[in-house]
Amino acid sequence: MTPGNKLPNDYTGFTRRKFIYNSAVIGAGIVLSAPVVSEASGFIKADETYTVGQIMDMFIKEVPGGALTNTVDTLKAGNRDIKVTGVVTTMFATVAVIRKAINAGANFIIAHEPTFYNHPDETAWLQNDDVYQYKADLLKQHNIAVWRNHDYIHHLVPDGVTTGVLAQLVWQKYADQSVPNIITLPSATSLKNLIGYVKTRLNIEKVRYAGDPEQECTRVTLMLGAAGGRRQIEAISKEKPDVLICGEIQEWETAEYVRDARAKGNNLSLVVLGHIASEEPGSEFMRNWINQKFPGIKTVHIPCGNSLSFM
Repeated sequence: MTPGNKLPNDYTGFTRRKFIYNSAVIGAGIVLSAPVVSEASGFIKADETYTVGQIMDMFIKEVPGGALTNTVDTLKAGNRDIKVTGVVTTMFATVAVIRKAINAGANFIIAHEPTFYNHPDETAWLQNDDVYQYKADLLKQHNIAVWRNHDYIHHLVPDGVTTGVLAQLVWQKYADQSVPNIITLPSATSLKNLIGYVKTRLNIEKVRYAGDPEQECTRVTLMLGAAGGRRQIEAISKEKPDVLICGEIQEWETAEYVRDARAKGNNLSLVVLGHIASEEPGSEFMRNWINQKFPGIKTVHIPCGNSLSFM
């Protein structure tokens, strides 16, 4: 490996770490994909019971400004008075995740994204849809509450999802103190090696990218989830990163901007992780928060996985 492509000091031994990390992920995947979650018996009755509403209110109290007047962070199923037997955190409350929650004896799912296929979870247009009816009935039959925690976790200071991602990437000390999604690596590494590291740490099979795999990267801008093309392009223009790592894009926007910037001669690359993969650590953050605030309630993070496959 040439000096210009050397990984940052903290990443030495990357190949060995990749093997160890993948082994751990595979092991965890076996547990979570089993017909009955092996941790089911671990859901214990707390000395003191808590309701769905109490847990929601405790989290909202930690958000600067408190309750939002205009938010999608509402209950999608169940009600505030349900006594919590166990909590599942996840990106999407899919049917598979709901079934695992049922098997585990958990009746409160905290999801980051919509449950019913549109941002505000409007359901009037789905009333005659059999998929919607099946999912809604499954939740109702088992008295499961689903709360979307999207706006609130992003309103934490610092942003809870970004905090979770930085922790999983082990990039906390490289993040800008005032703008933590701007990362300055301690030494340059090639785009190829950077992509390999990110894929391993975030357990991503494949990513899309634009750029030269041998390009040296030091300055990284993270824009997780679906920030939108204009915000992504404005961030590139303002922050001048070597690489923008984002969740998802509109293909006619950011990717085309990066293509033209490279043709102009800019040292710029783009890495598209996928929406779920880019924000999954935020649900881990949420699980850890509940473990800290409500240690008597058994809480588990269940990855929903990618809805799309690669061929």
